[in-house]
Amino acid sequence: MLVLDGLGGVRTSTRGSEIAEANTPNLDRLATEGSSGVHTVVAPGITPGSGAGHMALFGYDPITYVLGRGALSAAGVAFGLKPGDVAARVNFCTLDDAGNVTDRRAGRIPTETNERLCRMITENVGLPHGVQAFITTEQEHRALLVLRGSHLSALIKDTDPQDVGVPPHPPTPVGPEATSTATVVEAFLDQVRKILHGEQANFLLLRGFDTHRELPSFHDRYQLKARGIAAYPMYLGLSRLVGMDTAPAKANWDEEMAELEASWDDYDYFFVHLKGTDSAGEDGDFERKCAAIEQVDGTLDRVRALNPDVLCVTGDHSTPAPLKRHSWHPVPFVMWGPTVGVDSVTRFNEESARGGNFGNQLAKDLMTFMLAAAGRLRTYGA
Repeated sequence: MLVLDGLGGVRTSTRGSEIAEANTPNLDRLATEGSSGVHTVVAPGITPGSGAGHMALFGYDPITYVLGRGALSAAGVAFGLKPGDVAARVNFCTLDDAGNVTDRRAGRIPTETNERLCRMITENVGLPHGVQAFITTEQEHRALLVLRGSHLSALIKDTDPQDVGVPPHPPTPVGPEATSTATVVEAFLDQVRKILHGEQANFLLLRGFDTHRELPSFHDRYQLKARGIAAYPMYLGLSRLVGMDTAPAKANWDEEMAELEASWDDYDYFFVHLKGTDSAGEDGDFERKCAAIEQVDGTLDRVRALNPDVLCVTGDHSTPAPLKRHSWHPVPFVMWGPTVGVDSVTRFNEESARGGNFGNQLAKDLMTFMLAAAGRLRTYGA
């Protein structure tokens, strides 16, 4: 399964989606020789996060298996959460003098800058009630915050307003058991504001508060030896949480392809992830998102040469560049292999995929279709 993060887009009055406008002869060939469809990640009209999107693609109902970004980030950087820990995803951001968010990603600061700022916070912050704070770099503007202490609760609303020109939300408890934890988070952020004063990345936005999670094993569910390949830590964390073996984080797509080829004979299933499509969509950079799709298209011959039983190309959600954020729009997918079947679709894009053999499916069912096409399912009943 090749997952182009945030792959889906939308047609506007002036041009088609990024997939429709990109030059994708190899994806179009897959569509011509295979079967297409679109998938709904959670439910109609619901905008999914990356965690929900990937859990669904792995065949786990995202409504049943709800993961906060904090737990995913912890898994991604291999931080061992203990029962009772509270973890949150961090965005380094930029505030103006009035305290309003001007950039939710602080210009996508370099990872080296992130590491320096995390050290500054670690060396200078002190929290009440004996609570320890761990802040660990993830990549670029993203980091992980873990609080460790007694009687902490993850029932805290996000402080990220998901917009600019407004102040961050205060840490707000969802229930009374989280009141003291919200007070700790507020004290932490008050200190961070002073510590980071004068920096381009001068504050933190927190979201996805969560705690330690145990998930059913991918191997036990499907009897597959699985390998996760990605450049971004959180997606390695996702695959690690369900029990996949994970390759070391790769620097770019070419390295991911080389890892796929090198480990092909040792595994039954591969999850290979591209982040660049989502980053470009969030930045509103239509051309860069097209270029990321074309980069994957240019390497598909290498994947086909491995002779997989089934190949699925899709995304975990839509991130249309005109919207600069995740959206609820269904995501196209194409499935290719000897037993998949062929429909009348000849282009890989949202509009064409809707007319394919698969129609509109739930994302959590794609794994079942892949298993069936690979001959991994027994006949049901007599």
